[in-house]
Amino acid sequence: MNIDILTALTFFPLVGVFLLLFVPSSRTDTIKGIALIIAFVSFLLSVIAYSLFDTVASGMQFEINLPWISDFGINYHLGIDGISLLLIMLTTILVLLALISSWTAIRTSVKGYYSALLLLETGMLGVFVSLDLFLFYLFWEVMLIPMYFLIGVWGGPRRIYAAIKFILFTMFGSVLMLVALLYLFFMYYNYSGEYSFDLLRFYQMPIPLGAQTYIFLAFALAFAIKVPLWPLHTWLPDAHVEAPTAGSVILAGVLLKMGIYGFLRICLPLFPEATLRFMPFISILAIIGIIYGALVSMVQRDIKSLVAYSSISHLGLVMLGIMALNVQAIDGAVLQMINHGISTGALFLMVGMIYERRHTRMIADFGGLAKSMPVFSTFFMIVALSSIGLPLTNGFVGEFLILLGTFKTNHIYAILGATGIILSACYMLWMLQRVLFGKISNVANENLHDIYDREKLVLVPLIILIFWIGVYPNPFLRRIEPAVMNILKRVEQSQKRVIEKKAIPEFSLMRNNGRNYSLKIDGG
Repeated sequence: MNIDILTALTFFPLVGVFLLLFVPSSRTDTIKGIALIIAFVSFLLSVIAYSLFDTVASGMQFEINLPWISDFGINYHLGIDGISLLLIMLTTILVLLALISSWTAIRTSVKGYYSALLLLETGMLGVFVSLDLFLFYLFWEVMLIPMYFLIGVWGGPRRIYAAIKFILFTMFGSVLMLVALLYLFFMYYNYSGEYSFDLLRFYQMPIPLGAQTYIFLAFALAFAIKVPLWPLHTWLPDAHVEAPTAGSVILAGVLLKMGIYGFLRICLPLFPEATLRFMPFISILAIIGIIYGALVSMVQRDIKSLVAYSSISHLGLVMLGIMALNVQAIDGAVLQMINHGISTGALFLMVGMIYERRHTRMIADFGGLAKSMPVFSTFFMIVALSSIGLPLTNGFVGEFLILLGTFKTNHIYAILGATGIILSACYMLWMLQRVLFGKISNVANENLHDIYDREKLVLVPLIILIFWIGVYPNPFLRRIEPAVMNILKRVEQSQKRVIEKKAIPEFSLMRNNGRNYSLKIDGG
């Protein structure tokens, strides 16, 4: 069952890519149908994993560990906990809805577009299930390729600039991650005498504070670029604005969560002392991002750009919760990752819907849409209010837990973080007022067709999730909390090992017998 669930879940989208190779490019309906069926089956597989998941167990579940490249200790090691489970669910839902939303929006190179989305899904799912860091890095790199083409081929007028900027930023982080992985690889060989990239084995390896600092910085910078954490955010607005609607949905809903997931899965449990050392610095950067993102959102003239900058603010709040290092804040941060994917994904979908009708995203070109598109306006308002964090919506639960946990750690951080929520209400409500209400400012807005049944099919599941999590978040928190407790437990255990001076000494890479490289302990 383990192999069936995780392997099928990860690689089933590639079946769709393979099938699309044999479909003529002119048969666009067949291409769309195959991609939709593949995405729907992937979603069903994630539902099966969700239903079979043990909410009490804190360790990895559905685990599979098979030799792959044995000479270098690389294994096909997969497994999930409650954090990765919910991110997998979010991924399969958003990819399915993104495919449906693209039904009429994409008219050129349809086969390449749908193949890129399915390949991207495999890359994202692979990151969440990988417990071998070589495999993690492989999937991390794989997902960059289809996103680069989604922006560069099917994006807006400045798509080439946005795509190149996206790839340059992320590749810089990837190189740093690779260096850190190799450092860990050789350190583990020095510690155990075995080659391995296994993350669970690395958890058991004591790491000296000096090494923790340098490796943490490499990983943290790579993950901070992906979040993105201020001031490494500049690639995000361009990528969002120029990407097609589905690309923006996946980028905001899933790809940005990769960085936060990396902090939770790698940085906190592997480098606890370094995390504590840099916690104030990262928290301050997160607070700057919260306030900066909100203020810049307030002056945007393009609705899509406004939503893009709001992501910087919202994910800054998530990072603030992660750095609080207590159960309430991290529970809230993980839940808020899911909430952000739902709410911001829905916002990008609806921006795409009105763009298809009016071929503009400028706020000044709208006004009075509540009269001509009442159903759309109702959905738009619900999603915008959930993004603000209105009680009984999903955003409220996550934000409340983050601020509660942060307040326990640092009162000032919590107060400053809360200002971002206040500012988000300002820019989001002001945008709603200008777009939906008042007089119809443009004649072209008078006869706009309200949303079609296909568009309702895309939005209704997200609306249900908004209220489900807002009213009854317990099923989600039950799956998150054991994983969070396990991470914090590892942090405490690692801290004790360092305090007890059981950490291995520093090492250097030396030439052995003039042929091979091995690790030599300096002063051990």
